[in-house]
Amino acid sequence: MNKVEIKLVKYSEYFTQINSIRIAVFQEEQGVPAALEFDGKDATAQHLLAYLNGKPVGTSRIRKLDENVVKIERLAVIPTARGKGIANQLMATALELISSQNYSQVMIHSQEYIKRLYEKLGFEQVGNPFEEAGIPHVKMIKFLGN
Repeated sequence: MNKVEIKLVKYSEYFTQINSIRIAVFQEEQGVPAALEFDGKDATAQHLLAYLNGKPVGTSRIRKLDENVVKIERLAVIPTARGKGIANQLMATALELISSQNYSQVMIHSQEYIKRLYEKLGFEQVGNPFEEAGIPHVKMIKFLGN
């Protein structure tokens, strides 16, 4: 049986695990340059780490944009752990954490192919598709009841 656990972690203590997931997904799989992936904003963000049977397999970060808006970024699950609902669990945990912090809006830049995941979580596309790191994206927002 697959046991999934999501933990809020400190980047300074878990950067090796977080970075190895992001390198595997964004750099090696999708060809995103390291300079774009590692943008210097990790130290001020909140980080989630997903474990499957005790092994780190997914991550995301939450970054405050202003007093009312946060952005969920860098959602990544290694290929061998996909299809087990880990991305959904990472998002659910992030949204729960954000809701407890009194923000009114959550923003994401979704890769276009996966926007349905976010639509199921209540996000709506705003504006036209755009490219980020050479990959088609859409801006999506979710308003919270705070």
